[in-house]
Amino acid sequence: MLKLDHLTVIAPTLTEGVSHVRECLDLDVPFGTRHDYMGTHNHRLQLGDRIYLEIVALDPDGRAPGRARWFGLDDQEQVRTDWDDGRRLRGWVASTHDIQVIVSKHDKVFGEVVALPFNRPEFAFSIPDDGSLPLDGGAPSLIDHQGDPTSMSDIPDMGARLLSLTLEHPHPDTVSKLYRELSPDRPPDVTPGTQIRYRASIMTPSGRKELT
Repeated sequence: MLKLDHLTVIAPTLTEGVSHVRECLDLDVPFGTRHDYMGTHNHRLQLGDRIYLEIVALDPDGRAPGRARWFGLDDQEQVRTDWDDGRRLRGWVASTHDIQVIVSKHDKVFGEVVALPFNRPEFAFSIPDDGSLPLDGGAPSLIDHQGDPTSMSDIPDMGARLLSLTLEHPHPDTVSKLYRELSPDRPPDVTPGTQIRYRASIMTPSGRKELT
């Protein structure tokens, strides 16, 4: 079974990502970590039930990893296009203990299993060969924490709680079928739309907000 692990806002820069989330949620999400092995960095915020929000961007001071980065972050032109189009909450990550089994059945969707960090692996992540989002974000990325799940004590809790996640998709029946096969615990509600677009309803200390 897959479990919703975290939501991802994919930003051209962390400054823009944090500003967008502030506008949506009225919360200033603190810095998280640098992914030296991927040349990316993030800010993180708890969303309750061991789920969190990640704002992720290319690290301008980071090193190229020697392979395609995750979350499509090598294609900065596309990241900017999506951002300017209002597609900022671009996907989600699901955790599993059977990442090899799932990827072997759906390798055209998820790509390959990459052990990270490269020199001393602590977890495994699914990344398509070109680094793009699985099905342009219609499918989740997969993570296997290998018995050591993300420590929520390392992620700030500012009182935000995820209420629901909706995915607008041009082929809702196709993506709904995939979700039924994958059986995630909290799949997005799939509705028809002209392009892939996520909306998260989040309760905050200042009321119910929507993150897009």
